[in-house]
Formats: sequence, C-alpha cells, structure tokens
Amino acid sequence: MDWTDCPMVEVNPRQLSGAPILEGTRMPADVVLENYEGGSSVEEIAEDFDISEASIRSLLADAAKRNPALKF
Repeated sequence: MDWTDCPMVEVNPRQLSGAPILEGTRMPADVVLENYEGGSSVEEIAEDFDISEASIRSLLADAAKRNPALKF
C-alpha cells in the first residue's frame, strides 16, 4: 500500500528500516491492514497492538480511499 500523504503514517529511516508506521508508534501500517484483511476486528487489533480503535478506523478509512477494492 502506498501510504504517501496519509496524515497518520510516517516514514523514518531510523524506525523499522523506514517502513511506514502509525505516527507516534512503531506499528507498521501494513500490519494493521493485513490483520484487518485477515479477519481480525478493529477491537481485536486495538487490544493486540495497544492502539486506539479510532486510529485503526482512521487508517482503514484512508486505505479504502486509496484502494476502492478494500472493504471497510
């Protein structure tokens, strides 16, 4: 997924080898998306990775805008 211009995703070469991560975390944005696509609920992802449900929903909404084939 191309996370360019997503306001809640940052790329820092010093964190996780420059993988796109949720701002202020070390959580790769793609991992959140993969977990959701794999059948995990927003609530499960939030609990498993200690990320707010609001952040996850916002990330998924942004991903759906970038790729209309995604269902959210």
